[in-house]
Amino acid sequence: MLAEKISFSRVEEDSLGQKTIMNNAYYGIHSLRAKENFTVSGYKLHPELIKALAIVKKAAALANMKAGTLEHSKALAIARAADEIINGKWHEYFIGEAIQGGAGTAINMNANEVIANRALEILGYKPGTYDKINPVDDVNYGQSTNDVIPTAIRIAAIRLLQRYVEANLLLARTLREKAEEYKDAIKLGRTHLQDAVPLKIGDELKAWAEAIQRDARRGEMAINLLAEVNLGGTAIGTGLNAHPHYREIVIEELRAASGIPQLRRAANLIDATQNLDVMVEVAGLLRAGAITLTKIANDLRLLASGPMAGLAEIELPPLAAGSSIMAGKVNPIIPEVVNQVCFKVFGNDLTINLAAAAGQLELNVMQPVLAFALFESLGMLSEAINSLALKAVKGMKFRLERCENYVNSALSLVTPLVPYIGYQAATRVAKQALASGKSIIDIVRELKLLPEEQARELLDSRHMLTN
Repeated sequence: MLAEKISFSRVEEDSLGQKTIMNNAYYGIHSLRAKENFTVSGYKLHPELIKALAIVKKAAALANMKAGTLEHSKALAIARAADEIINGKWHEYFIGEAIQGGAGTAINMNANEVIANRALEILGYKPGTYDKINPVDDVNYGQSTNDVIPTAIRIAAIRLLQRYVEANLLLARTLREKAEEYKDAIKLGRTHLQDAVPLKIGDELKAWAEAIQRDARRGEMAINLLAEVNLGGTAIGTGLNAHPHYREIVIEELRAASGIPQLRRAANLIDATQNLDVMVEVAGLLRAGAITLTKIANDLRLLASGPMAGLAEIELPPLAAGSSIMAGKVNPIIPEVVNQVCFKVFGNDLTINLAAAAGQLELNVMQPVLAFALFESLGMLSEAINSLALKAVKGMKFRLERCENYVNSALSLVTPLVPYIGYQAATRVAKQALASGKSIIDIVRELKLLPEEQARELLDSRHMLTN
């Protein structure tokens, strides 16, 4: 008796022909074609986008069930399969690249196929049994790539923005804690990289913290901007092929599935389907954050320069050997990597601007690269901010003796003398002190410009602090 032949593959068909798919694969013919067609970048879909796609599909299935357009058993199986993807399973079956043509159609079809085939298994059928649950007719019912992909991008971006906000709050808190540690210590301020008047170390750190706190608020603003979605608009925003009751309740289901209460339906779905100016605005908010980080990272590198021939006011935690030839050298590697992340964000901002500007008529087909750039910026920024907080700011120390020496030797200490002796006389004091190497108080005494006791009081650096 001949052994029964076991098939390890299945054949699927679309309008272009047939493809052979491994039997145990949850993806299908549309996913496989995307894998074959798009081979330009090597970038995988972001895990948060995969989860967001599953959130959209779950919400759509449950809304269709309540609208009476999808059988309960199918809808619940689709929702269960989507939940598994949301929880991190089956991501390996999303086989297309992140950057692709077609406005994300292949990404949407990949999600439809994975969810359909897993739902079939849940109901006791083999993958590919599409007469029971169909990727398009059931999983994609009442939807279009053109409302699924933009909605999923926004949900993924919001989830990443929540981490970005948390990272900024951590850095702001860490800076304030460090400010409290050095609240009474004094350092020399600088403008134009030249000596300026003194300030408290704590005040300088609190200024950085305030700037970072603004970036956290910008992150919250970006979340609110992205919370307006076009799900229910289908192909161009008119809602064609979506049941009216489905369109009424799908956003409510989306809020429940995503855990994002801010989600709301766009006031004009045609506008929301074709225009991506909100993405440009969000990218601008991230750019502002990256500029703040760049400035702080540059300040840290400058203040840590030395340790013998630079400013050397601060000592950053030593994390790695700084040179393969100069023994004992330690570099400010965390501020350096933060700078490089910010440079990447600036480049991604340009990508997002160009992609948003490339829309034509009723749709912008460049959303895959826009989403990739946005997700990359959010992920890298969040990690960079966490690293700056925990690996640099938290453990950094100020060299207080050096800070004090800078304050006491600065020519800018003549500034509080100006109201008493005039700007011209104060300038003469500074120039003579610089030329002779003598202290300012010595020059004031020699020129008999003020009583010594009054001069010493005015030149006490702590009397120069007004905060």
